[in-house]
Amino acid sequence: MLRNPPGEGPGSAPARLSRYPVLDTRSLERARDAVTKVYLDHELTAPNDQLDMTLNATSDRLFTLGYLTYKSSAKLVMPPTEDCYHINLTVEGRTDADRSDGDRATTHARRSGIVLLPDQENTVRWSSDAEQLILKIPRRSLETHLSEHLNRPVHDVLDFDFGIDLTTPAGHTLLSSVEFFVRELDRPGGLADMPVAREQLEAFVMTQLLLTGRHQYLDELLAPADTVRRGRLGPVIDYIEQHADEPLSPQELARVGCMSVRTLHATFQAELGESPMGYLRRVRLDHVRAELLRCDPTQTRIVDVALRWGFIHQSRFAQQYRERFGELPRETLRHGAGLDAGTA
Repeated sequence: MLRNPPGEGPGSAPARLSRYPVLDTRSLERARDAVTKVYLDHELTAPNDQLDMTLNATSDRLFTLGYLTYKSSAKLVMPPTEDCYHINLTVEGRTDADRSDGDRATTHARRSGIVLLPDQENTVRWSSDAEQLILKIPRRSLETHLSEHLNRPVHDVLDFDFGIDLTTPAGHTLLSSVEFFVRELDRPGGLADMPVAREQLEAFVMTQLLLTGRHQYLDELLAPADTVRRGRLGPVIDYIEQHADEPLSPQELARVGCMSVRTLHATFQAELGESPMGYLRRVRLDHVRAELLRCDPTQTRIVDVALRWGFIHQSRFAQQYRERFGELPRETLRHGAGLDAGTA
């Protein structure tokens, strides 16, 4: 049983991912067991066996996302993860880490993190004020995601550098996207209730990780992508038109076009001047407009129409809609009703 709701002890701010409590405990043994079940087996020690651990976590198709703090100078010794990558993003305090190949790294709040590899043993020492957001990504998820970007199989372990720099533009985007994910999961009516959008954001987080951490494929990912003839986009465009009301990802569209995600993006930009997801957004906006023009304004909620076509954030949707059509969705809805009245 939980001693207190996570992060709601006297004088504390609500913990991240508070809607997904796993355990809040002062027991060293229970803390170790909980982290083992969610992440991986390990040895856990703390001065005088004193800690005040909070673990919140949630899992979906692509990875596990959790929040962890010990409120103690804890030490974790972890064997190779074997089938997963663990990405520890320090958001408060600091940690000092070393791994079995001799590499060492220090993380500072919102400035750096570390990657635990499937084939390395790791030791991590937490400061008493350290807090982390931790991703557990199965090898299959991340390596398949990379292969779709490169359009070729990836079978070997991604040999990430131990440390991740979160102060670079790519690193800042990685941390921001993970923190946005956390806020949305904590928000009633957010991504937790939108599985399609949640999966798309998970894919974006993995892409950003691949662009942030140093590994043997990074230079290939960052190199300019080849383009293909405009005609090769025909099947992709047709697919978008026919399936705009379904969850679509760059990976799926690349498979339809028999090309890598990078080539898909490069060709869309070269031939159409926008990204494939930008094109998809325009198609969906057109469908929203057509639907609003047909709808009875007394029986229609714009938010329901927007969500049906994949638009999650209503203020952003309204801005994109006005940029495309020169009016707000509510004006289109009234306009449609006026046309109906005029033709009655």
